[in-house]
Amino acid sequence: MELEHPSSVESSVRFAIVGCGLIGRKRLSSLPPGSFAIACDLNIRRAQELVACAGSGRAECDPARAMADPSISAVIVSVCNAALAPVAMEAVRAGKHVLIEKPGAIRASELEALAAEAEAKGVCVRIGYNHRFHPALRKARELADGGAIGELMFLRGRYGHGGRLGYEKEWRADAALSGGGELIDQGVHLIDLAQWFLGDFTSIEGHAATYFWRMPVDDNAFMSLRTKSGQTAWLHASCTEWKNLFSFEIYGRAGKLHVEGLGGSYGVERISFFRMLPEMGPPETTIFEYPRGDDSWHLEMTEFIEDIRLRRAPRPGLREGIATLRIVEAIYRTSNHGV
Repeated sequence: MELEHPSSVESSVRFAIVGCGLIGRKRLSSLPPGSFAIACDLNIRRAQELVACAGSGRAECDPARAMADPSISAVIVSVCNAALAPVAMEAVRAGKHVLIEKPGAIRASELEALAAEAEAKGVCVRIGYNHRFHPALRKARELADGGAIGELMFLRGRYGHGGRLGYEKEWRADAALSGGGELIDQGVHLIDLAQWFLGDFTSIEGHAATYFWRMPVDDNAFMSLRTKSGQTAWLHASCTEWKNLFSFEIYGRAGKLHVEGLGGSYGVERISFFRMLPEMGPPETTIFEYPRGDDSWHLEMTEFIEDIRLRRAPRPGLREGIATLRIVEAIYRTSNHGV
C-alpha cells in the first residue's frame, strides 16, 4: 500500500527541531503544514535561519527551553552523533516523542538506556533510517515479500562517496563527536537495510581501515554478517569511492533484485528484477526507474506521525538501532577504531 504524503495528512503533532544544519532543514521540509513550532541550535543564528525558512515558529539556543514547552509533542534530533542520545534522552524525559537521526548514538548502551526510559514514559522513538523509504528499496521489499525471487539466500551492498577537500578536518573525522568513521556514517544504512531483509545477524566478521584520509577514524569498512540460518550479508562502505555509489543486490532461489542509485550525484534510482526462468540461462529482466527525486524523508515522517497517533512501536526504532550499533562496535573492536 502506498504511504500518504504528510502534506495531505492532518496532524495535531507539534514539532521542535534540535540541530538546524543540513539534516534539520531536510526534516523541516518534510513536516506537515503548520506543525513546526521551535528551532533549537547552540548557534542561535542557525535556529533563526530555520525559522525564517519555515516562515513561522521561534528560535531557541537551549534545548531544555524547547522541551519544556507544553505545546511541543515531538522532537526531531539532528545534532552530531555524540550528542544524539543525550538530547534524545532529555526529550524523552520531558515526555516527548522523538525522531532521532541515524545512528541514534555512538554506543548501543546509550540506546538501551533510552529504550528503558521511553518505555517508562510511554513515548515513541524512531531512528531516522530513511533509506528504507526510498522508492526502489520499497519496491524491492514488495517483490521480496511477494515471493518474486523465492527464499532469500544472501545480499551484497556497497555504499560510498569520495569525500571533499578538508574532509579529514570535519566533525565526522573526530571520533569524540562522530563515534567512528565511514562505518558509523554510511555503513549503518547498509547494516539496517540488510537486517530489514534478512533479520538478526548472529555472526559478525569484518574490519574497518583507514587507507587514504589522514584522520584517526576509518575511511573503509568491510563486513560479512550471517543469520542463524546462514543467510549472508556482504557489505562495504567507503569514502574512497571517488564516484558516489549505492548498490544493493538481493539474491533469492528464484531470482535477483538490484537497487542502484539514490538520485542526485548517486545516479537515477532504479531497481532491476532478474527472474530466473525454468530453463535457467539469461533471466527475464524488468527495470523500474524513479527519476522524480527522493521522497523518503516525507514518507518517513508520515510513518512517525502514525507511530504517535497509533501509539505503536516504530520500525526502525530503538531495537533496530541497538542491533546496528552492536555490529558497528564488534567491527570496531576487531579493528582498533571508533570510540
